[in-house]
Amino acid sequence: MPGADGLKYFSALFITAAARFNFCVAIAEIKTVQSLDAPELALYRTLRRVEEHERAGVLVAANHKVIKRLLASRYTVVSALLTPAWLEKLEPQLRARPEVIHIFVADDPLLETITGYKMHQGALAVAKIPPQPDLETLLNNSPRPLLLAAVEGLASAENLGAVVRNCAAFGVHVLIVGETCGSPFQRRAVAGSMGTIFEQPVVRVDHLVETLAALRARGVRCLAAHPRADAKKLAAADLRGDCCLVFGAEGPGLTGAALAACDDMVEIPMPSHMNSLNVAVATGIFLYEATRQRG
Repeated sequence: MPGADGLKYFSALFITAAARFNFCVAIAEIKTVQSLDAPELALYRTLRRVEEHERAGVLVAANHKVIKRLLASRYTVVSALLTPAWLEKLEPQLRARPEVIHIFVADDPLLETITGYKMHQGALAVAKIPPQPDLETLLNNSPRPLLLAAVEGLASAENLGAVVRNCAAFGVHVLIVGETCGSPFQRRAVAGSMGTIFEQPVVRVDHLVETLAALRARGVRCLAAHPRADAKKLAAADLRGDCCLVFGAEGPGLTGAALAACDDMVEIPMPSHMNSLNVAVATGIFLYEATRQRG
C-alpha cells in the first residue's frame, strides 16, 4: 500500500490527468491522519451514537459497496475516511463529484480502532441526509398502479435496511416508515439496504394509522401482512391495483390500530407450526407476488 509520499504522487498524477481531460476535481484536500482525535473525525468515532448523527443531519456509509452507491447518488457527500488502498480505488468517483469532499487517509491499524472494522473494512463516508420528501408529491408523480409499502414497529436497523433493499428491488414507489420504527438513515440500516436507501423513495410519518386512512380515502387498498385464520392467502389477494402492503415486526406484528386501518389481512400460507417469518423475508415474498401479478 502506498505511504504518504506515494499518496501525494498518485494524487498529483490524477490531478494532471483530470486537468487534461476536464474531469471534476472538487476534493478539498487529501489529508493523512495519524490520530482520530481531530474534531472533523468525530462522526467516525461515534458510529454507535446514531442519535447524534441524526441530529447533525448526516448519515455514515460504512463499507465500500455502500460508498460506491453513495458516490453515484444525488446525496451530498461531506467527507470520507479511507485506507490508502481504498483511496486508490475510489478516488476517480470521489473526484467526479460536484461538491467539495474532505478526504482523510489512515492506515489499517488506526482504522481498526473504530468499532466494526470487519464491517467497514477501512472505507467510511459521511453524507448529508436530504430534506424529507413529501408523500403527496411522491404519490402524484408516481406511475399507476401504485405499489406502496409501510412498516410499523421495526426496531431492528438491519431488518429496516433489508426492507428498503426489497422495496428498491421490486419497484416500490414509496416506502412509508411509521413513527414507531427506527431511522432508515442510521448506519446499520444504510448498510442493510446495501445503499439502496440512496435511490428508494422513503417517507417517515408521524402517525402511520392516519396515513393509512388518507391512502384509503384516495382509493389505495391497504393490506396488512398478518397471519390469521380468516386472512386471505397471498396468491388469492388481488395486488394489481393501487395498494399499500403493511408490515409489522416479527414478534409483536401489527398493532390493533394498524390492522383496523387496513382493508384486509393477507398471509403467506405455511405449515401450522410456522406462524411467522422475519419481516425482511416476508416483505420480499409479498413484493415478489405483487410484481408477478402486475406482469
